[in-house]
Amino acid sequence: MFKVIKKYENARLGEFNTPHGTVKTPCFMNVATAGAIKGGLSAYDLKDIGCQVQLCNTYHLHLRPGDDVVRDMGGLRKFTGFDGPILTDSGGFQVFSLAKLRNIKEEGVTFASHIDGRRIFMGPEESMRIQANLGSTIAMAFDECVENPAEYSYAKKSSEMTVRWLKRCQVELERLKREEIAVNTQQLLFGINQGATYKDLRVENMKMISELELPGYAIGGLAVGEEAAVMYEIIEAVEPFMPKDRPRYLMGVGTPLNILEGVRRGVDLFDCVMPSRNARHGHLFTSQGIINISNAKYERDENPIDPECDCFACRNFSRAYIRHLQKAQEALGLRLAVIHNLRFYNKLMEDIREALDNDRFNEFYREKKDVICKRI
Repeated sequence: MFKVIKKYENARLGEFNTPHGTVKTPCFMNVATAGAIKGGLSAYDLKDIGCQVQLCNTYHLHLRPGDDVVRDMGGLRKFTGFDGPILTDSGGFQVFSLAKLRNIKEEGVTFASHIDGRRIFMGPEESMRIQANLGSTIAMAFDECVENPAEYSYAKKSSEMTVRWLKRCQVELERLKREEIAVNTQQLLFGINQGATYKDLRVENMKMISELELPGYAIGGLAVGEEAAVMYEIIEAVEPFMPKDRPRYLMGVGTPLNILEGVRRGVDLFDCVMPSRNARHGHLFTSQGIINISNAKYERDENPIDPECDCFACRNFSRAYIRHLQKAQEALGLRLAVIHNLRFYNKLMEDIREALDNDRFNEFYREKKDVICKRI
């Protein structure tokens, strides 16, 4: 399913062949939490900005409209109109980040819905059933994402339980596919590496889950409060023990610089809400650095957001107009800003792949690392 076309030190240029299309890696997956990008973007917009994979949220879709509704509508691909690969997270991160009241046991987690407070139980089997109803291309295993910093003893117990949960996910998803209950009977399961910021726990966990020979593996539980340097150290510790012939996914990361650093360390897949969230607040990524479109200096600026960008917003509108729209709280302002930021991320990945293909990734990295997240 996955092949490495070319390596540049640890960085990898690859192709991930899924039941719903081939993904060129490194790749940034665009986060469509409830089946759409916040800011008014549809699946068809994603195609225009070069998105290869749409990521949807198991927890939120389970609550609204209900995974049974999505199943009855033919699954996420038919429901949203996105005809490429779709990844669904397991719901674990949201359970642990949004649910104020929760009770974690070996069986799973009982928690209160953040919408109406009703009590919900979710464990490995429930997560797999929900994701089977959603019909995604890739289902993520149900795991516990512990807070950083975490006590070593708790992180160890949690990491071990996550392995047991992963095995239960594997058994349940295979049953759902075998009995043709799953909307997508070719659904792929990715395991998630956990262990907080303890290298020995991370390595041991990775060794254990790699034995299951899953289609792909993720590093979870990072970018949740620890310093970026710590995150990079964990990636470096885990990477040697990740299967070389499977895609590697760094969950919830991150800034453009985080992505460059992740690629350098052998990561293939990324996702983050940052580009769309920042765009809605006027923080726009450009080839020269980050601008705040709300600043007064852009009031009469006739230039596009980024002269080097080929997105719909940059081809057609000025900084002055987009600033006006955001100041006036017009929905179009949010939409144009999100289109731009997501195109920036997808174009960054295209440029990274081109640099890898031309054996000049280190040069590209040096050119971009001090500019890409600079505020101007």
